[in-house]
Order: sequence, then structure tokens, then C-alpha cells
Amino acid sequence: MPCRGRIFVSDAETLKVYAEKAGAYVAMTKTAGLDPRVASFIARLPARAHVLDLGCGPGQEAGAMAAAGMQVTAYDAVPEMVALAAAHPGVSAYQATFEDITGADIYDGVWANFSLLHAPRADMPRHLAQIAMALKPGGLFHIALKSGTGSKRDRMGRFYSYYTDSELTGLLQEAGFTVTDLAAGEGKGLDGAVSPWISLTAHG
Repeated sequence: MPCRGRIFVSDAETLKVYAEKAGAYVAMTKTAGLDPRVASFIARLPARAHVLDLGCGPGQEAGAMAAAGMQVTAYDAVPEMVALAAAHPGVSAYQATFEDITGADIYDGVWANFSLLHAPRADMPRHLAQIAMALKPGGLFHIALKSGTGSKRDRMGRFYSYYTDSELTGLLQEAGFTVTDLAAGEGKGLDGAVSPWISLTAHG
């Protein structure tokens, strides 16, 4: 288990933006409200399920899962976000990156909501394979990303990798997942830009 206070750097410029804009990010998430897909995710899990919120940010969704009786472990690479997530009752928050997903048959569910889009495209197959291993058999996986192609930085300097729905579905299948649901939409991000997104639910 990663220890609080350790520093993990995936993309230093991206992490710097989130650290500096933590307050603005909290305000944005409060204005947007709780992601409506959280309720469906919780409903599909067993009572007192152990869930990993991967890239938890300020912990709004992690807090909702804990309030619903889940055992919630939350990872984020930004210490400011970890502190905010840890303030939610029932959330065990740790400073860690995607590289720190280890072990087998640990979680009933993994929630990766607009977090893995910051991973380099070349690393995505490995991260998905690690998540599949960390899930218990039949475990639930939620992933949401900005849709598109290629990789680039946004106007704030954050690094993004973009995927089409067919590409992401293929990557999940290669990692051993069975995709059960797909949704798409668009929304405004921290940089003020409106971007299309895709969301997939899968079972390990």
C-alpha cells in the first residue's frame, strides 16, 4: 500500500496544474454535482464492497461511495487532492500513481473517472492489465475519458491521451474485460473548454 507523503510523478506539468488549481477544481466539481454514474456503479456492487477510486481528485465520488457503505481506497498523485479526499468520512486516501496498482483479487470495483486519460497511450494496456488483476473475479470497472485521437496538452499544460469508443473497447477486451455499457456526452473542463467524452463499464 503506498504511504501518505510519498511523491510519485507521472507528468510533472500536469500534476503542477492540479496542485495549483485544487481550489478551482473543487469549486467546479461542486457546481457540476455528483457524477450521475456513481449511483449505478454503487448499485452494481455487493454490500460493503471494497472499491478503488483511481485518480480520485478531491474525493467527491469516493465520499459518496463511502457514504453508501463501501470500503473506499482512493489514489491520487497530487498531495493537495489526497488531503481533500481524505477529509471525506470513510475514505482512505493515498498519494500514488497508476504505477502503484499492484496485487491480485483485491477490489470489488475500480472507478477511474477521467484519470487514466493522463497516462501515455503506450502505458494504457499495462495499466488496464494491472487493474484487471487487482479486481476480484467478475469485479466492476468504470472508466471515462475524453474522446478523440492522439495525445496533446491542453491550454493549461495538462497532458491528455484521447481514445475512440471502439479503440477503448478493444483495449479493455485485450486486458480481459467484458464491456457491458457505453455512454458518450460532452462537458466543460477545468480549462473552460467543452470536450466530448466516453464512458465504459466492464467486468473483469
